[in-house]
Amino acid sequence: MTTFNDLHEYAWAPRVGSLRLSPDGSWLALVVQTVGDTPAKYLTSIWRVGTEPGSRPVRLTRGAEGEGGPEFLPDGSLVFVSRRPDAAAAAGPDTPAAKDSKTALWLLPAGGGEARRIAAPGGGVEAVAVARDAGTLVYSAPTFRGTAVGDEDAAMRKARKDAGVSAILHESGRLRYWDHDLSPEQLRLLAADVPAPAGPGEEADAGLAKPRDLTSDPGRALDEQSFDLTPDGHAVVTGWVVPEASAEERSEVVVIDVATGDRRALLSEAGLDYGDARVSPDGRLVVAARTTHETYDRPSDVTLVVTPLAASEPRDLLTGFDRYPSEAVWAHDCGSVFFTADDEGRRPVFRVDLASGEVTRLTEDHGAYESLCPAPDGRSLYALRSAIDEAPAPIRIDLGDAAADPVRLASPGASFDIPGRLEEVSTQAADGTTIRAWLALPAEATPDAPAPLVLWVHGGPVSSWNDWNWRWNPWLLAARGYAVLLPDPALSTGYGQHMIERGYTNWGGTPFTDVMAITDAVVARADIDSTRTAMMGGSYGGYMANWIAGHTDRFLAIVSHASVWALEQMFGTTDGPAFWRRSFGDFATRPERYLENSPHLHADEIVTPMLIIHGDKDYRVPVGEALRLWWDLTSRSKQVKLLYFPDENHWVLKPGDVEVWYATVLAFLAEHVRGEAWRQPELLS
Repeated sequence: MTTFNDLHEYAWAPRVGSLRLSPDGSWLALVVQTVGDTPAKYLTSIWRVGTEPGSRPVRLTRGAEGEGGPEFLPDGSLVFVSRRPDAAAAAGPDTPAAKDSKTALWLLPAGGGEARRIAAPGGGVEAVAVARDAGTLVYSAPTFRGTAVGDEDAAMRKARKDAGVSAILHESGRLRYWDHDLSPEQLRLLAADVPAPAGPGEEADAGLAKPRDLTSDPGRALDEQSFDLTPDGHAVVTGWVVPEASAEERSEVVVIDVATGDRRALLSEAGLDYGDARVSPDGRLVVAARTTHETYDRPSDVTLVVTPLAASEPRDLLTGFDRYPSEAVWAHDCGSVFFTADDEGRRPVFRVDLASGEVTRLTEDHGAYESLCPAPDGRSLYALRSAIDEAPAPIRIDLGDAAADPVRLASPGASFDIPGRLEEVSTQAADGTTIRAWLALPAEATPDAPAPLVLWVHGGPVSSWNDWNWRWNPWLLAARGYAVLLPDPALSTGYGQHMIERGYTNWGGTPFTDVMAITDAVVARADIDSTRTAMMGGSYGGYMANWIAGHTDRFLAIVSHASVWALEQMFGTTDGPAFWRRSFGDFATRPERYLENSPHLHADEIVTPMLIIHGDKDYRVPVGEALRLWWDLTSRSKQVKLLYFPDENHWVLKPGDVEVWYATVLAFLAEHVRGEAWRQPELLS
């Protein structure tokens, strides 16, 4: 157990990120994030945890640059991705070879021993999939356009480096994604068999796989796409981005023959995105997510479809299921599919029967589940579970006993003493819709000692407050005496398509009145001090912070992180402008929605002190939003501070910066909500 009283302790706490189940179902490979290196940064390692309660977690990898992406071979060996260099490691971590090392694919034998490199393409390895029966490997690797994998790609890589060239010539499509430029390299899928170790006296490279290029010139088709292998290793099923006219694009699911590289479309239709495809354990079927493109008149919608691998015959698995499914995985008998979906402030596990279409909810608690791993005997389902008041940890669900609580397994991740209590609250909006929220209350909040309130609006905007969040954690505020309100207004998932439609392209309308209504209901409580309230949010929550600042003076302070300020500007400079054009229209011909919903048009009305926070590497909401917000407020002599991170992105991902982020926010709230003197965090100048 740890506490929230020490920001350093919180930022340095170990965090479980994902898990995989061994082929025999006896243990889980957990990816755990800890702090290492100097300067401090988050690194991941792989741990072993038995599937029976009481087992002791054992750390399996200790690379200086971290490891991730674990997948199992049929014999129980573990393959993973790591930047640990062979030769450079002996020379020391500060050598040029070590600093320039790329991610490679490593294998940890089932019987134990040292890990060895099995694939090391020049551009590194992005992700890997394994054929569950054959053990065939397919991995994605960045390679330069117009070059063959291997020597040609290496020659181009060396020539650019020697010439000091980093320039990129774009001719179509996206330029950036979240926090990185889309480089002249393109992802390709490479297939290989697991190589034998290098023999005595042989060079280390003798033990590397001899890959086969399955996608010789994919362009940007494999960017951010997942892939899966048939059990026999004969075919890979992958997402594939298709460029369209007017800078639009859609995603389809294709099947690639591993022996020949021949590709055919399996799921493809105009106006739809298909992705996250998974092949059934018997190799006959494919389940995938299907998302309709949003239009000017309606938001997108999501369902799961199933089709035979041999032919494109998609069937909607979730007819009438009014939630957004995610993370579909097959039951081992191929008769059903497990998935998760946001549902009224939770993220339960569901099972859909292929024959009947019946959907069954498997978890009834207030938890949020992910990383679903069905056991091979069909009796259990393993997953990570978290909640607003509980950090992620591995659990086991008994599929034969619907009434049984999930079994908690050992975990190397941190757990916390929660400094207060969590309550569920709700109110009615003007149109009769129920608006619900979580309310994190400090332990000392009573009618005799009411707590100040911080309204915290989630990002997305199509998302929900339902799980543990390391970046947006209310308990750090509760530990300092604040009550924190976490509402799900219009546009939130987990309440059906109607809830999303209520706020679609009406960002400053219904979502705003929803959060004001739930705030009104909460400040009416005797244990809340209605005279001391603040508001904060990030991404879309930052948009709402800016909108609220221009439309009410009820709050004493507002924190706006990675926020949208000028809609026309942001929608044209973000990493995916086509999405926004579909829903808001082209500003040149249909400016109405921009003018109705852009916070920057209400700068004159802002009177509340604001703290702006932004990272320069944020390409989803580019830093120009913060720069313009800063100018628009300072040029009007408003009370404002700007916390700027030159090398952070949409989130804040370095432990030292996380600590500074919270320290600054807490100091800002203390000054304006509690009336304390401003105390600048020590490491800020």
